[in-house]
Amino acid sequence: MVLTVAAPQHYVPPTSREMRAQAVHRLQIGIAGLAGMLLLVGLANIIMNRAQLSEAGLGAQPVVQKSSAAGDPLADIGVAPAAVSSGTEAAKKAGR
Repeated sequence: MVLTVAAPQHYVPPTSREMRAQAVHRLQIGIAGLAGMLLLVGLANIIMNRAQLSEAGLGAQPVVQKSSAAGDPLADIGVAPAAVSSGTEAAKKAGR
């Protein structure tokens, strides 16, 4: 009895099941890519519409409240209490 050693096979052709799995995977990646592009284009469209509305003056405008202490940015945003101006301080002293 003579034993023969088979030469290694360098290429194994894919089975029909593997080919189908590759096709499904490629289809899933393609659909996900198209959905991503659709979302990206939609977001860009929303941003452009908002920019055009704000340029035309039709967009939402920020509410700016006038603070009694001019020049105190912390009081303007409500972090620190507003300083009493010298005019109202003098009026309080005169009223006593």
